[in-house]
Amino acid sequence: MTVQLDFARTDQAASPAAVEAALRWLATRKEGEPLRFLRYAIEEPASESAAAVGCLAGPTASLPGGTPESRALAIWGLIVEEVAKAGSAEDSRRRNTLKAAFRLPPAPGPAAVWKGTLDDRFKQLTALDGVFGSPPPSTTTPMHKAWRRAVALLADCLTREFGRLQRDGTGWQVHVEAGRAAAAAGPGGRVPGLRPPSRGAQPVFLERMLVRVVMGRRTVSRRLTERTLVACGDGVDGYDVHALTGRAGDLAGIPVQAIWNCRLVAVPGPHPGDPVMARLRFRRKLRQGESYSLVSEATDDRLDQQREWVNVEVDHHGIAVGERNRAGEPVAGLTIQVTFDEGCLPEACWWYAEQTEHERLRRPPAGDPHLLVVEDGFVQHTFAGPCQPREEYGIAFRWPQECSRPSHTGAWLGSSGG
Repeated sequence: MTVQLDFARTDQAASPAAVEAALRWLATRKEGEPLRFLRYAIEEPASESAAAVGCLAGPTASLPGGTPESRALAIWGLIVEEVAKAGSAEDSRRRNTLKAAFRLPPAPGPAAVWKGTLDDRFKQLTALDGVFGSPPPSTTTPMHKAWRRAVALLADCLTREFGRLQRDGTGWQVHVEAGRAAAAAGPGGRVPGLRPPSRGAQPVFLERMLVRVVMGRRTVSRRLTERTLVACGDGVDGYDVHALTGRAGDLAGIPVQAIWNCRLVAVPGPHPGDPVMARLRFRRKLRQGESYSLVSEATDDRLDQQREWVNVEVDHHGIAVGERNRAGEPVAGLTIQVTFDEGCLPEACWWYAEQTEHERLRRPPAGDPHLLVVEDGFVQHTFAGPCQPREEYGIAFRWPQECSRPSHTGAWLGSSGG
């Protein structure tokens, strides 16, 4: 009889040899990032990934309330943290071979992108000035030699940390956050699977964006936005918000307030007639990969207008995969929550993603998964994501006929809307 072990959920202690074998398997994958395989190992315990890296995934069973996403991020964060400690300096051979093995940015060379095979990635290390000798070696023998020593030491470090974390699961959360930051600043400065941002995109990636909208009659009276972002470059000191209403041509600004961990600075548009931008200035300049949280609010007292959607435009490097904890609270990605005026509830509500203004106004047919249920005047949606740069995401409404009146439609509040 064959016994299928649930590698992804076992909490048995792993040996350094097993951990090393799992790390070697991850490093030799040609078709994807390590985080992808870690997540799949937890989601599909009968998969090849689970059999190969189950000893890495298993200890995360002690993560309180852990979802597959957060457990995978915890492992990845721990690996990234230990790689950063390898060797005595940035020019350490061991550290650089580990970065190549696990595709940690930046890759050497003008493209700054790691190649598919482990040997090809080691060849890229010859571009590092003096790390593996001068002139650079003609083969990857020095890299493989450093890798053998480095992966064994990494396996020992992970094994010890797994043992400590299994005794005290509360310590995992630090590694979850490190994993999020590493994923956000991942290859090319963005999460795998995201398209490149536009040339003028804000140099940040949103780990979490929670938009809480309060409707007054049929318009957005208040919009509170919580953000946790990661800098995609050095010296990032603020986040630009634009809060506009109506369709094209209606550029009346909504006042924005800095609520937490930031202050508001007005920034004129680059051309005459452009709307004034509001910059939420951080309390310090961020380094690449550094995480920061802030809260702001946009308000509007023009309650005679009618809105048909709440929209988020992604004018930065993207938004993480949506995730909720076991209590249903949003912990990652984009979530929009709307509280309707009890005197005017919509007859239908639905979420949309990556659609034109015309498309988003089409009410989905009955039974469509985009339709949302308004319960006690509340509706919310967490977008599976990741949310792509240069795209728009939101929640649209259909008002009852007796509630309708001619007015501006739509509520476009930019990438942040306050």
